[in-house]
Amino acid sequence: MKTPRRLSRREFVGHVSLAAAAAFALPRALRGADAPPEKKLGIAVLGLGSYATYEVATALAVTRFCRLAGVITGTPAKGVRWRKKYGLPERSVYSYETMQRVADNPDIDIVYVVTPPGTHRDFVVRAAQAGKHVISEKPLAPTVRECDEMIAACKAAGKKFSVGYRLEFEPHHREMMRLARDPNFGPFTKLRGNFGFHMGGRTWRVDKKLAGGGPLPDVGIYVLQAARRAAGAWPVAVTAHEEPKERPELFNEVEETIRWTAEYPGGKVCAGWASYQDEADDFRAESANGNWVELEPAYIYGGLDGRTSRGPLNLPNVNQQAAQMDNFARCIIDGRDTPVPGEMGRGDIATVEAIYEAAATGKRVAVKI
Repeated sequence: MKTPRRLSRREFVGHVSLAAAAAFALPRALRGADAPPEKKLGIAVLGLGSYATYEVATALAVTRFCRLAGVITGTPAKGVRWRKKYGLPERSVYSYETMQRVADNPDIDIVYVVTPPGTHRDFVVRAAQAGKHVISEKPLAPTVRECDEMIAACKAAGKKFSVGYRLEFEPHHREMMRLARDPNFGPFTKLRGNFGFHMGGRTWRVDKKLAGGGPLPDVGIYVLQAARRAAGAWPVAVTAHEEPKERPELFNEVEETIRWTAEYPGGKVCAGWASYQDEADDFRAESANGNWVELEPAYIYGGLDGRTSRGPLNLPNVNQQAAQMDNFARCIIDGRDTPVPGEMGRGDIATVEAIYEAAATGKRVAVKI
């Protein structure tokens, strides 16, 4: 891995937001040719932080199968701002305490949970009990047990449940997955991924109760997802170690930087790295026959780029969040399963738990998906 450069969270979000903005200008043909339904499905955004404000809301302005239909917030002033900005009726603005009233709002079909991971379980369960389909941001929850409770609640309510895995719909990652299955190019056996940024100060991300962990479940989960796509399977075992902390006073509850090695069926191996101290944003997959694909940037909201042993990928960038939400809306409209179900998020949390155990014990740990 090349020497990382420190990048602040503010710089990180600014860069990716500017890159993603270019995707809005793509012709309709690149965003999907299917005619939108006569009535778009309504999404209520739960949690009005920076990701909801600058990514989800912006994406909903260009989605073709869904629209912003309400908000659920713990800060009344934010609810007022969103209502005025997006022309929402007063009855479509809810607090965390009154969110069950969405059950009586036919304009809301989906609740999108965009709060810290430690709160996901309760909000997902309550949204399902209110009779709404649910999207939960990643990581799905701090523990596999909570993931199971969320999945069970949605199944009991007869509602679809999806994870905010935007890169499952991103052209570069989809092409990497296709190449992995191409016998003339793959399969990939040697994988490497790194994702990190320099966190400038204290946020909920260093609160273990809210975050569930440090950079591993936050940004490292993108590396785990890319490796699963490239390997075509879940990992079977991991080894790991936490690197010494440069700012222990800030990272006194979660890791600052962590490395792991994940083993996959067929002898495939991935070296992963995640950090809140240094910057990196890349993924590389190599096959035994000398073919390779490399993505850099690999995980940010826009401006992704890639190349292979046969040349550059030359693929378009799309609004990832819009593609993600539109796909879920189409799954509901068409009555089919989502390609990014809660079970996928659960598998990643099972892997995260195994990596933490391996780092704590110094032993190789089996992954139980």
